[in-house]
Amino acid sequence: MTRPARLAVGVVSAGRVGSVLGAALTRAGHTVVAASGISEASVRRAERLLPEVPLLPSDEVAARADLVLLALPDDTLATMVGGLAATGSFRAGQIVAHTSGAHGVDILRPATELGALPLALHPVMTFTGREEDLERMASCSVGVTATEGDEAAWNVGEALTVEMGAEPVRIPEATRALYHAALAHGANHLITLVADCAEMLRENGVGNAERLLGPLLSAALDNVLRHGDRALTGPVARGDTGTVRTHLRVLAERAPDVAPSYQTLARRTVVRARESGLLGADAAAEIGNVLDDGRDTR
Repeated sequence: MTRPARLAVGVVSAGRVGSVLGAALTRAGHTVVAASGISEASVRRAERLLPEVPLLPSDEVAARADLVLLALPDDTLATMVGGLAATGSFRAGQIVAHTSGAHGVDILRPATELGALPLALHPVMTFTGREEDLERMASCSVGVTATEGDEAAWNVGEALTVEMGAEPVRIPEATRALYHAALAHGANHLITLVADCAEMLRENGVGNAERLLGPLLSAALDNVLRHGDRALTGPVARGDTGTVRTHLRVLAERAPDVAPSYQTLARRTVVRARESGLLGADAAAEIGNVLDDGRDTR
């Protein structure tokens, strides 16, 4: 893997992700020459993680940089790329990388047409924008996308990732949207699921719900990552129709907002338990009928 030359880095913008990645690149020996940041939080974050780096308008940041790091929300990325291209802020030989999980390199086409090398570098972790994020980079992966067939570009993206302390994982352009959907489904919806569980317990007189759930959920996550569907436990995987029927009834009575998500996930669990051999065909059909009967429990 070829190590990139020491680069002048421009960070657009100094949010939680951009400031941390800028600091990680600085630690690797690159130089952050400018960053953009308007909000008070961005200014304070830049002062802490990118000390002495001037905060400038985005077009000036890009114009100064060998590596332009676009750490922007998914829905604003295309507008920013088009605007920077229109103002002549990109040039041939630059590396232009964004951190969006939802997009590959096609969205950087305006920069590519001006001769820049496009990269998508998506860190698969949540950011606080604080110093501890730098240490967490060592245990995270980065989804790397480059132009198909351009092995040199893939190598640059992987080398930058390794320099920041993370592990590169190649994500083909055609897979990028599904990749992001899978991550959001797993991580974001997990938070919703756990918050619903804790809330149900608290609102029904169970104290210290988080302490109760912590070991159980940690073990479940560890088991599924190690063993896949073999980690499935509980009434659906065992075919306990009576217990599932009771769950549907009590949820309809006391947590009606949660009942639909329980039914949807239970149906999906039936499929996975059946396909993995944990649940026989007859038991799967019986559980499915119970869940269908409880469809309108709200």
